[in-house]
This record gives sequence, structure tokens and C-alpha cells, in this order.
Amino acid sequence: MIGVFDSGHGGLTVLRALAARMPARGFVYLGDHANAPYGERDAEDVYNLTLENIERLFRLDCRLVILACNTAAAIALRRLQRTWLADAWPGRRVLGVLVPVVEAIVRQPWHVEEPHTGEGAPSETVAVFATRRTVESRAYVGEILKRAPDVLIIQQACPGLVDAIEAGAPADELDGLVNGFVGELLAGMQGVLPDVAVLGCTHYGLAPKAFRDALPPGAALLHQPDLVAASLADYLARHPEFPADPKEPGRLEFLTTGDPSHVARVASRFYGAAAAFRAFR
Repeated sequence: MIGVFDSGHGGLTVLRALAARMPARGFVYLGDHANAPYGERDAEDVYNLTLENIERLFRLDCRLVILACNTAAAIALRRLQRTWLADAWPGRRVLGVLVPVVEAIVRQPWHVEEPHTGEGAPSETVAVFATRRTVESRAYVGEILKRAPDVLIIQQACPGLVDAIEAGAPADELDGLVNGFVGELLAGMQGVLPDVAVLGCTHYGLAPKAFRDALPPGAALLHQPDLVAASLADYLARHPEFPADPKEPGRLEFLTTGDPSHVARVASRFYGAAAAFRAFR
């Protein structure tokens, strides 16, 4: 089984793409709804909560965990990989949702950290919409510029957007919020228009039309769940030490630290189908 972790519901959009891409694989989804959202939490708090929930999935015998939360991936992933994972859980792996997006923008594999310059090097203007903590971490900025120094990156925090999406806000309310954030970003770009827009929070994928309508024509919108699914499929093909379980093909399990009945009522909008959650503490 592969663990998929998010602070709330947004990671269900990633799980849906993973299950569609790899139907023979089993997945355990864990949402930390009791502590969601992470986007406005202190960075150390995000790190500790992320580590705690990864351990929960490891104890369920998940040997590989996907951080389907951009805030957790931006703030916690590199630190826990370097200072905790190998000693605490040897042989286990944790991957994040930022990597496939960065690879798509810089047009080279993640492990190649040398600057991509010269002919064929990307030089686009990239707009990143994300939570405040993801923006403050500068994770997207650092990883992209390390590999593609000619890319211009403009970030825009979107406070309150996760809460509105989780609450099932009507389309006109979401449109108003997104229009405001896009307008604020464009005002700061002084006439430069983005070539690519990154929805750096899995929740934002539920409002793609609002972003497409607000962004200038021609700006490409990167679809994070599909990028993550393709990246994971490639990773598993290169790492046979994580085989699918032939006894439980396609098994899906949904866990929450919150109220399972409430979470299940909201989850179908994110997952696209009914999802029966059970409490996990």
C-alpha cells in the first residue's frame, strides 16, 4: 500500500489521479482534518504534524508516502528526508507534489540540479498561487531557479481560498476571491504576463475555471494531480523494491483525524465519488 497524506481534502484530487493511472495499486489516504488547514500554521508546527502523520502511515505498513499537501511538502519534506527518515525508518520513502511541477517547468529530471542554460533552456514567466506558508518557504522559487535561472517567478499567497473551497463556497464567491488574487499578482508584474500558472495547493484544482477565466489568455495552467500521477508511475517503474500487492489490487482506504461522517460528506466533491472515511488517531 502507498500512503497519501494531506492536511485536509485537497489531496483527494491527487489520489483520484493516482488511482486512475495505477488501478492495480493500493492506496491509503490520511487527511489531518482535525488540524487543517496547514497553510496559515507556524512552520515548525507544520513540520511536526507532517512527521507525525507520516509515521502513522508507516505504522500501517506503507513503505512509500506521497505528501499531497504543498505546504507540508514545501516546509517539511527536505528537512525530514535529510535529518530523520533514514535513521528512523530505513528503507521507507517520502515523495512530494512539488517535484513533478518543478520538473515540468525546468524540463529536466529532479536529480539534475545543474543550471539548465543555453538552447532549449526555459525562460518563461511563472506565476505560483499557493498558501501563505508555501509562498514564504520559497520552495518553488529556490528549486526552479537552481535548475533554470532564466525563469521569472512571481508568487501570490491566497489566504482564505482553501477555507472557501472546503466550505463548498458558490462559484461566484470563488470567482471573486480568485479574481482578486490574480489581479493582485498581475498588478505587481508591471505589464509582464505569465506564460505558466502553477496552482500550488491541491485544493485550488477544484477551481480551475476561476483561474483560467481570471488569468490572461494563453497562460498555461499546470494540472498538479496528473503531473504527480505520471511522476509516481515513472518512479515505481524505476524502483521495483515497491511492488504492487497482488492480494489487494486497487484497494483504497480513507482515514481522517477528524469527524469521519462530516469529512465523507465533503470528500465526494474532491474525489469525484463517495469515499467512506473512518476515524484514525
